[in-house]
Amino acid sequence: MDLVEFTPTADQYAYTFGGVRPIMRVKPGTALRLWSDDAFGGKLRSVDDVSSDKVDLRYVNPQTGPFWVEGAEPGDTLALHVVALEPARDWGASAAMPFFGGLTSTDRFATLQDHLPDTTWIYEVDRSRGTVGFAARHSDHQIELPLAPMLGTVGVAPAGGEARSSLVPDRFGGNMDTPELRAGVTIFLGVNVEGALFSIGDGHYRQGEGESCGTAVEGAMTTTLIVELIKGGGPGWPRIESDTHVMTIGSSRPMEDSWRIANVDLVHWVSELTGLHTMDSYQLCSQITEAPIANVVDANYSVAAKVAKDLLPRATAPYGGLHEDLRTRGATLGI
Repeated sequence: MDLVEFTPTADQYAYTFGGVRPIMRVKPGTALRLWSDDAFGGKLRSVDDVSSDKVDLRYVNPQTGPFWVEGAEPGDTLALHVVALEPARDWGASAAMPFFGGLTSTDRFATLQDHLPDTTWIYEVDRSRGTVGFAARHSDHQIELPLAPMLGTVGVAPAGGEARSSLVPDRFGGNMDTPELRAGVTIFLGVNVEGALFSIGDGHYRQGEGESCGTAVEGAMTTTLIVELIKGGGPGWPRIESDTHVMTIGSSRPMEDSWRIANVDLVHWVSELTGLHTMDSYQLCSQITEAPIANVVDANYSVAAKVAKDLLPRATAPYGGLHEDLRTRGATLGI
């Protein structure tokens, strides 16, 4: 299996899904080892750096890509198997940014209150211990937290010639900010344009469900993934398979609509996998579904709906068992 390594230069980053020329062409079956910068573009390096001085919101969430997948056509399914996620720096940054976040006034949730203080936290990475260190800004409290690398953004070009900000999640994927998007999973995305034009970025060294302050422990990331293509069958919304679960991601506002989107898609997917009538699938999913919140801070909110595969009767392996096959192929890379 080919392993292609790529590190973008500063002028090669994309800041939208769609509307960007491909940076590289790849064949299905190719393994990529990609470097991506953090959401702030490496601008927040110390607690003295604050977002209002250092961060231009037009240029956040720099994307590595897009990649043109040979043979991909609208209606197909792009499968990306995440083999490994490795922190590419010894530090990550998080911030409370003015008028951004889940527990403050925003441009969408407007109040007469001032914004919360513009504050930066720096987390030191200890690779040998597998931790990131939280250090409080207003006391001497410190604690080591387990590293839990994930990708905040994975997506393809939207339909209809749209170009969507890399801050936005939607049908095409994008800035979903779900901790479910970790090493070992396969994400399935519906192809909207020739070549699919997928990009990745916004590495998080860890993130709580909801990303409540608006930022995770943002960090540069080295991502190893395998690209595969399934002709036809493109899902309407992103789907993820892990070794233990199948899950769907809905993105919209209000959050209840995100939840509904994810659950409707999951009910239909379970019906496809098991042969259950839609009403029986609805009833079963009502009793076994977990619904972790991904983010409540982006332009659209994202919710995951997931069920354990061992609770599904007579289940067919999704996409012909592609996830298991990609796991096997990924193991040969020795990463």
